[in-house]
Amino acid sequence: MQTERINQLDQRLANQIAAGEVVERPASVVKELLENALDADASRVEIDLVSGGVKLLRVRDNGTGIHPEDLNLALARHATSKIHTPEDLAAIETLGFRGEALASIASISRLTLTTNISDSASEGWCVRVTGADMAAEITPAPHPRGTTVEVADLFFNTPARRKFLRTERTEYLKVEEVVRKVSLSHPAVTFLLNHNGKTTRQYVGDDEQLRVASVFGHAFLENAIFFSEERGGLELRGWIGLPTYSRSQADQQFFFVNGRVIRDKVITHAIKQGYADVLYHGRNPVYCLFLGINPALVDVNVHPTKHEVRFRESRDVHDFIFRTIHRVLADVRPDDATLVQGAESQSPMQVPMRQTPISFGQRPSSLGLREPTTAAYREMFARDPESPGPSLPASREGEETTMPPLGFAVAQLHGIYILAENANGLVLVDMHAAHERITYEHMKTACDAEGIRSQPILVPLSIAVSEKEADIVDDQGDELNQLGIGLERASEESVIVRAVPTLLAKSDVEQLVRDVLSDFAEFGASQRIAQHRDEILSTMACHGSVRANRKLSIPEMNALLRDMEETERSGQCNHGRPTWCELNLSELDSLFLRGR
Repeated sequence: MQTERINQLDQRLANQIAAGEVVERPASVVKELLENALDADASRVEIDLVSGGVKLLRVRDNGTGIHPEDLNLALARHATSKIHTPEDLAAIETLGFRGEALASIASISRLTLTTNISDSASEGWCVRVTGADMAAEITPAPHPRGTTVEVADLFFNTPARRKFLRTERTEYLKVEEVVRKVSLSHPAVTFLLNHNGKTTRQYVGDDEQLRVASVFGHAFLENAIFFSEERGGLELRGWIGLPTYSRSQADQQFFFVNGRVIRDKVITHAIKQGYADVLYHGRNPVYCLFLGINPALVDVNVHPTKHEVRFRESRDVHDFIFRTIHRVLADVRPDDATLVQGAESQSPMQVPMRQTPISFGQRPSSLGLREPTTAAYREMFARDPESPGPSLPASREGEETTMPPLGFAVAQLHGIYILAENANGLVLVDMHAAHERITYEHMKTACDAEGIRSQPILVPLSIAVSEKEADIVDDQGDELNQLGIGLERASEESVIVRAVPTLLAKSDVEQLVRDVLSDFAEFGASQRIAQHRDEILSTMACHGSVRANRKLSIPEMNALLRDMEETERSGQCNHGRPTWCELNLSELDSLFLRGR
């Protein structure tokens, strides 16, 4: 067999190979061109598509433009104005920086770039690629200040790539999704999207809240919490949907790092953990979040498409995001909570002839979590789980000087629901679900106060692990001990388990240890112990809460309402179901056609 000789690829072929990393479809081209426009300080960007962008796509901006003397490099590979030194690459502050996008796009399409850096519309210049050597042909062309990039016949010379494109509508929707994401991170910029000569999307430059409303819809803002938190050089702000505002698909989840939309498993995991205990199973939260971080602490050069990043201190980032969202959701009050409108809403009841959405509760008061006494918990744990549960607190009726958020009880319905009157109208409470959350939160508070207790196992367990996981035992043994797990490294690829959390002594110890080590390797931290502990406490709380058909007195019902107002996350039971809802007077009037 004859050995093939090494030869230098021509420029166009090399660029086509590079294009395979950057350009997947018209939406990929639009993303790259939008990033260039924003890096050029454009305040207005217009995108024109023909046939979903396959036949033609054009991106015009009013940015700073490209200097005429740089046009011979504008379509060259590895040519950029955004980085100059290795230090620049270590702390990237622009959206683009690789210098490959235009050259890659030009190699698989008929690309024309027209630009002008002056205010005189007659002083523009146009550049095209000619020949296999990607030589630039530059000619004068009238153009206002800014840049227009026109990409025609995408993949005309790479038919194998073209056949993987989808229908015109699918390709258009992919572009629309890119525009939506980019517009969220740059609310002051106006974006216009036209398809086949018709304007389909228009995001006028405005404040951030109005931009979020224009992308997500006003229902999201009505059912979302805005927050801003800063700690240790990290800033997290934005909107997270209430647990009752959830979707069957994870299609409305946007996360930005220093203005760049990204997908990151560490961040996704942290947000998911933040919603633990309050989100109904199988549902996905809705959020639009912005993380600010020192550019030197995040590597955005992980993947050519720049969708992925790598954090230098991923554990700190994970912990900051998780704890912030966890706290924000715990602190929500009933006046802030409204049920989502539309087909994706998670409503436990349907009221005939309803014209407006029911309001669902979160945390009804600012009084904070009451600390139960140790004696009370001993009594609670000592009860038979099949008993009706711990007795409710004595009535505090008459103590309130104003109408509390959940009002006062007026009746009990079928031994299941409490009906109460508040300042807005009618409140309905699922008695068992509400008391289950109260009991569960009290149990967690008591356990947190005592810390995680561990107990030695009679026969130490040897587990084969990877060398990376064994290294974690050496490097993060103290953190593992704090979780109640006593581990000792036995060899390069094995560890010995000597102690486990007391509450989890009867669980699958080997699988628990493997899961915890896997989390540390993947995310730099683990919530497995807390999750398993909470699952046990949740089961105990479920058995220890008031049952359906148990008759409660009015004072007992009011006592339960007051406890809900003092308890974190009382808007959902331990399984994520709503615990209460509200019908205001206008909604009640509409049921009976009053005022018509």
